[in-house]
Amino acid sequence: MTDIRLDGRVALITGGARGMGREMAVAFARAGAAGIAITAAPGSDETDAAIRAELDEALAAIAAAGGKGLALVGDVGSWEDCQRVVAETVRAFGGLHILVNNAGKSGRYVTVGGKRRVPFYESDPAGYVEVNRTNVDGPFLMARAAAAHMIAAGWGRIINISKNVDAMHRPDNTPYGPSKAALEAATIAWAEDIFGTGVTVNSLGPGGAVDTRFGDGTISGRGMPADIMVPCALWLASSASDGVTGCRYTGNLWDDSLPPDEAAEACREPQIFPAPERETKLTLAWQPSRRKS
Repeated sequence: MTDIRLDGRVALITGGARGMGREMAVAFARAGAAGIAITAAPGSDETDAAIRAELDEALAAIAAAGGKGLALVGDVGSWEDCQRVVAETVRAFGGLHILVNNAGKSGRYVTVGGKRRVPFYESDPAGYVEVNRTNVDGPFLMARAAAAHMIAAGWGRIINISKNVDAMHRPDNTPYGPSKAALEAATIAWAEDIFGTGVTVNSLGPGGAVDTRFGDGTISGRGMPADIMVPCALWLASSASDGVTGCRYTGNLWDDSLPPDEAAEACREPQIFPAPERETKLTLAWQPSRRKS
């Protein structure tokens, strides 16, 4: 595991009470982050009490790792909630430097009749809206609420949690797959918007299925471990990634035998969209990885 440090940095991780979000929160604590705020909100198939219990458990894990945590119930699809959790994070820790847009909803919210996957024309319209509200609107609203604090500090990180390209257009996977394609486009656009401020925007995906409750609400014992993205997330959240923006990374490509910068480069993949014909400031985003064979 990388020894990258986050001393003095304050992080806010949405969906930080479970799965990959929880693992990143605990890792950030071990890396010396000055404060870690985590948020969660119940989906339409979950209870407030269960979400609060998960937040409390994750908060205890952050403390056990030597960190200072703040657990907040907040819906990333609500502008009022996003403003509130950012304000409470800044109030508690004196600033905000790192935002990990990890909260998300899977395709289980659009299925009907007990089916695991359905084509778009059989999906539940209310579930479709719920998924996009979390997966597309949520990262925007959180980044919108957090950006001013990062720009004022002259340094910041926005990390959007994504997925494999092929899964973005897989059949029977609407709107979850397309929602992540939208987030990849947003990552590029936001990176250009905020270029030169000291704040970077990148995306990070695990590289495949992860053994968490995310997919169907249960842990199945199949897939990669929930901490698969931790080393690359630490690198992206740290000063080691200064100047790297508009790029996409895949966590399971991290090689612990390499120095951190080389390991991170091995995780970088070209953007999923063609390079623009117009001039762009994002010189690295479309370049092939310089990973060593």
